[in-house]
Amino acid sequence: MGEDSTGKRRDLPPPRHARTGIGYDSHRFAPGGPMILGGVSIPSPLHLAGHSDGDAIAHALTDAILGAVGAGDIGGLFPDTDAVNRGRDSIEMLTHAVSLIARDGWEVVSTDITVIAEQPRIAVHRDAMRETLAKALGLGAQSVSIKGKTNEGMGWIGRGEGLACIAVATVAPRAGIAE
Repeated sequence: MGEDSTGKRRDLPPPRHARTGIGYDSHRFAPGGPMILGGVSIPSPLHLAGHSDGDAIAHALTDAILGAVGAGDIGGLFPDTDAVNRGRDSIEMLTHAVSLIARDGWEVVSTDITVIAEQPRIAVHRDAMRETLAKALGLGAQSVSIKGKTNEGMGWIGRGEGLACIAVATVAPRAGIAE
């Protein structure tokens, strides 16, 4: 929002440059698998506890995308107080966020994601996650980076109580939008 010469507030066109958002999410492990991470079902005796399917990668990435354009966060769009979000597919939530920013003239151009966990090992599932996320974002997999890091046995992550994820998303005005 901005002000015109009379002091009235008015909508401004999207900036003509890329913007970046950062997202974070963490979830505890709970008994019963599989674990959904990056839209991929990982065979495991544990899952990520959450109101939706608990996909911390998709949640952090959704927050990063929304944050890049100042559009709030995943909790505002999909509150855990709403029963319709119980068990909801996090890739569907991500796709919805992408469509929301597209309505305002933005598109995701790249992402960089770091998962901090002792288990599961991310490298084994990286390619499948990149493909799944790229499809949801409307990108090629080369524009989606996913890295796995351990916490070297320290803290709640190191004790195997859960995992955390940090995501960065870069967005730019959609192709064809006047610059």
